[in-house]
Amino acid sequence: MGGHLREPLRDLVECSLPAALEAMGERWSFMILRAAFNGLHHFEEFQSELGIARNILANRLARLVEHGILTREALPEDRRKIAYALTDKGYALLPTMISLRQWGERWETGVAATPVLVDARDMRRIQPIQVLSHDGRPLGKGDLLWALPEDVVGEDEPLQQAAE
Repeated sequence: MGGHLREPLRDLVECSLPAALEAMGERWSFMILRAAFNGLHHFEEFQSELGIARNILANRLARLVEHGILTREALPEDRRKIAYALTDKGYALLPTMISLRQWGERWETGVAATPVLVDARDMRRIQPIQVLSHDGRPLGKGDLLWALPEDVVGEDEPLQQAAE
């Protein structure tokens, strides 16, 4: 990502990357999200599946609820039992989760993760997550530049909705 404009990292008060990291927390939050994407809803399910200490799980679930990534609701049939569910904001993290998983397969483990993530329609493996241009072209590091908002063509367009 070249170009003459450099992001002034020390001066970024409204940078979205630190805000996103603050919302997610750390490793356990990602593991809880992975479990939620795989259909887990209850504290006991998360605890059993992940092997996470109860106090850490309670803290991470509360943080994800506080940031609007999960909802927390008592079940009507037993008000003592709580269900956690992904919100639209939580579902919008799916491309990020898939991208991190693919990155880990390529650069950390060197092996394809199991189970394999496939397209439900034809049961074929999904493509790697890519950065795409406004017209759908895949972009590499040499194709990207930092620009000031006033220099961006079509900047008045709304931000795209992720993972819909």
